[in-house]
Amino acid sequence: MNEPNGQKISNSASAGTSAIAKPAGSSPTPGRPVVIRTLGLNKIYGRGDAATHALAGVDLMVYRSEFISIMGPSGSGKSTLFNMIGALDQPSSGRILIDEVDVAQLSADELAFLRCRKIGYIFQQYHLIAYLTALENVTTPMAFAGLPADRARKRGMELLDLVGLADRWDHRPIEMSGGQQQRVAIARALCNNPMILLADEPTANLDFATGQSVLEILQRINQERQVTVVCSTHDHRLLSMCERVFWVRDGEIERVAHRDEMTIKLGSIDE
Repeated sequence: MNEPNGQKISNSASAGTSAIAKPAGSSPTPGRPVVIRTLGLNKIYGRGDAATHALAGVDLMVYRSEFISIMGPSGSGKSTLFNMIGALDQPSSGRILIDEVDVAQLSADELAFLRCRKIGYIFQQYHLIAYLTALENVTTPMAFAGLPADRARKRGMELLDLVGLADRWDHRPIEMSGGQQQRVAIARALCNNPMILLADEPTANLDFATGQSVLEILQRINQERQVTVVCSTHDHRLLSMCERVFWVRDGEIERVAHRDEMTIKLGSIDE
């Protein structure tokens, strides 16, 4: 089966992966709380003949405790949509609601509070502070949230234990592998108990086995902590973990597939 950009759904680092998906609507599911909602979302860069329409009237809903992926080729608008959902950028028109709060109506202080308390961010490049230890990287955002130092340290150690790095609490980023740095980044993203976890290409800089362990941590966080996880990714291993997959093309949601509407086949690695 082909993706909207005509590329076969497969993982180049692993076995072939294929999926067959039927179109799915974006109507609400009765009784299930919506935590992210976009309405007629548009984003235009530049003006006049040089204007680029990165998003063109996107409507989507993400439910509490859902695990979704946003997929699409380079230039599709996938990253722009991800940044909008994370309140990291403002739309040219349309609305973004996080937990039914209109982000555009928030003051700078209210927006900072939203980012600190409601949303956890995991970036492709990790963005750890080089001169801080793993524990200090995890606990720094807690200071901004006003958590006392002793409670922050206790929670930080619990989170490092969650991602399997309690024994590396005093290591700095230069002393850790890429996979370990990404796991510290996941712990940091969870530090203020967010309701939404946004992961931007979380496995892009990792080898296959390390990337798999990171994906399993994200899945466990989603299932055990009921955190809504939104991944922007090219990694097709996520297909089997996600409740829904959104394919983006030319600034629009071209297709949405539920997991039970996809047939996923995993092959084996040729030795």
